Amino acid sequence: MKTIAITLGDPAGIGPEIALKAIQSLTAASDAAHTRLLLIGDAGTLTATGSKLGLPVPPVIQADDLDTAPSAAILPTSRPAEPIETGRVSAEGGRQAFEAVRMAVDLALSGRIGAMVTAPLNKEALHLGGHHYPGHTEMLADLTGVRDSVMMLAHQNFRVSHVTTHCALEDVPKKATAARIRRVVDLTHAALVALSINDPRIAIAALNPHAGEGGIFGRHDIDITAPVVADYQAKGWRILGPVPGDTVFVKLRAGQYDAVIAMYHDQGHIPVKLLGFVIDAATGTWTELSGVNVTLGLPIIRTSVDHGTAFDIAGRGVAQPSSLIEAIAYAQYALTRQA
Repeated sequence: MKTIAITLGDPAGIGPEIALKAIQSLTAASDAAHTRLLLIGDAGTLTATGSKLGLPVPPVIQADDLDTAPSAAILPTSRPAEPIETGRVSAEGGRQAFEAVRMAVDLALSGRIGAMVTAPLNKEALHLGGHHYPGHTEMLADLTGVRDSVMMLAHQNFRVSHVTTHCALEDVPKKATAARIRRVVDLTHAALVALSINDPRIAIAALNPHAGEGGIFGRHDIDITAPVVADYQAKGWRILGPVPGDTVFVKLRAGQYDAVIAMYHDQGHIPVKLLGFVIDAATGTWTELSGVNVTLGLPIIRTSVDHGTAFDIAGRGVAQPSSLIEAIAYAQYALTRQA
């Protein structure tokens, strides 16, 4: 039985709720006997959430019991030093989120689990808790000793990797070096091949409007990106670009590419989330989100939900586990490919 760890993220957010809902859904599946789902987080929060929302809560185990644990179990983090209030940013919430990730990474690196899936954390809480990472991606790179991992978002056949993620927009041009672009291309290409997409078509989005318009709107696309694309094309790779950002995602949606490489966070996140959110027109609120965050370049398998902690709806029983279930499915598929 392969084990996938699910870290709860910030316990004040929707992580505990969607984790229990996902467990309830997946343990009823016909192939549940082949995968053990291990929730890592505060056991007290999970118990309280399950009691409040009428959701079954798996048994609590210790790390030494992992190999004989049932198909769903809880591996607890240390007890919170102070009460955690649902829907509120707190240092303790940030510390709990970090501890769960650290425990999962240690288990993955030691080979005791096959993959890890992360529920959302809150960056402000993480910083208040003394862990000054921009987000999960950078934290995981540090904990696994990797210099430069890559974030890839996926929604159905819509896949977007990122050259830069959690940094100020003004810092993007100097971080989007030729070496970094090559790294993202290589990891994205390998990920697509792992998804059984042979000879993938990858477009690189332009940094500037109209790909610089011949230098009128900047030369980054001309001087940095274009030579990288030319080198890959000379090797026979189907790398295209720089493609203007206002059309590249339309072409991706139309199936002209297998993936797009975005230059910065919002350039890549907005189109994926626009497609992934399901909106209730009557209330003007979102009811569900589809999409997965996959970290490329790590020595472990890690996927994640494609949404935040949603403090505004935490504890109300209305959070949907769709993205978490998709993230678990991606991790399961990666494990089968690895085998």
